[in-house]
Amino acid sequence: MRLHLWIYLAIVGSFALGMMVEAVRASISDTAEARVTGIGGVFFKARDPQKLAGWYRKHLGIQLEPAGSGPTAPSFCSFEWREKGDPQRAGETVFAIFSDKSKYFDPSQASFMINFRVANLDRILAQLKTEGVTVGEKPTEEPNGRFGWAIDPEGNRFELWEPKGN
Repeated sequence: MRLHLWIYLAIVGSFALGMMVEAVRASISDTAEARVTGIGGVFFKARDPQKLAGWYRKHLGIQLEPAGSGPTAPSFCSFEWREKGDPQRAGETVFAIFSDKSKYFDPSQASFMINFRVANLDRILAQLKTEGVTVGEKPTEEPNGRFGWAIDPEGNRFELWEPKGN
């Protein structure tokens, strides 16, 4: 009878320990999911974006294409790559030159902006808010994913991008 009690306690204890380990692992992965997974792009302003795009094309072979029309439309190049843990899944990092007249970086006065890839935009924006970070307007929906913004302590605006299919 006593042996049965010990077996029962061992099974119950193992189950409880397993549940605790799984809860810790889930909380760690939830936190990790709410953080940056990579660089989605590097954006900066230029006095003459088309001329600078030509310079990058000539000297570095970067084929920047216009992303719209008008004097403040950026030129961009998308560098494609494969996910380390899932080579079937494609990713991209954008290099973009904006006009120095562009309002896209506002309210930041910086001449650059980093776009960070994230796995869960809503979660990271909520998390940043609870941590006292200034978070921008409501996220936007684009054909290639969802975007949100925040400001670092030095006033630099950064963009958060949750790619489609994430």
